Amino acid sequence: MVTLEPPAASSPPSPSYPGIRLDVAYPEKLSRGTLLLKTFLGWIYIWIPHGIVLYILGILARLAIFVSFFVILFTKKYPKGLFDFVVGVQSWNLRVQTHASLLLNDKYPPFSLSAQDYPTRLEVDNPPVLSRLFVVLKLLFGWLYVGIPHGVILFFYLIGVVFVTIFAWFHILFTGKYPRSVFNFVIGYLRWQERVTAYLSLQRDEYPPFHGRP
Repeated sequence: MVTLEPPAASSPPSPSYPGIRLDVAYPEKLSRGTLLLKTFLGWIYIWIPHGIVLYILGILARLAIFVSFFVILFTKKYPKGLFDFVVGVQSWNLRVQTHASLLLNDKYPPFSLSAQDYPTRLEVDNPPVLSRLFVVLKLLFGWLYVGIPHGVILFFYLIGVVFVTIFAWFHILFTGKYPRSVFNFVIGYLRWQERVTAYLSLQRDEYPPFHGRP
C-alpha cells in the first residue's frame, strides 16, 4: 500500500533555487544579416522543421511525465531515462526560443536533446528522492497554486519581454549589439519560466520563487 508522507524537514532555503541552472552566454556581437534572415524567413528554416519535431517530442514528454508520476508514487524516484528525456525536450525548446524569438544568439539550434556547446544551456538535477505527497499535489492542484499565481505574473512579464525584444531588434540592427540590461531582463523571464516548468513536470519539490534572479 502506498502512503503519502510529507516531505522530510529541510534546512532553510538558499537564495538560489536549487537544482536548476540556466546559462545563456551574452553575445558581444550579433549579425544584422542573421537578424533580418530570422525575422523574415525564420518561419521557413527554423519554426517549421523544429516546430514539427518539438510537437512530436512534446507529446512524448507529456507521456513520460505521466508514466513518471506512477513511478515516483511507488519508488519516490524519477526514472533517469525519462527525466533526461523531458529535460532534453525542454532544453531543445529553449534553444529555439532564444535563437528565433528572443534574438539572444546567432547560432542555429541543433536538432538534438543535448547540446553542451550551444550558447543556451539548461541543467536540471534529478533529485535522489521526491515526495509522494508533493507529486500528487502537483498533478491534482498544481494548476491552482502554481499555474494561476505564477501564470498571471509571467503573462505580464512576457508582455514586457515582447516590448523590450522589439527595442533590442532595432538596437541590433543599428549597433550589432544586444543591450545588456534588456538581455538580463529576458533571461530573468526564462529562468522563472523554467523553474515553474520543472516544478509542474515533477522534476523538483521546491516551490518556485516569484522572481527570475539567479
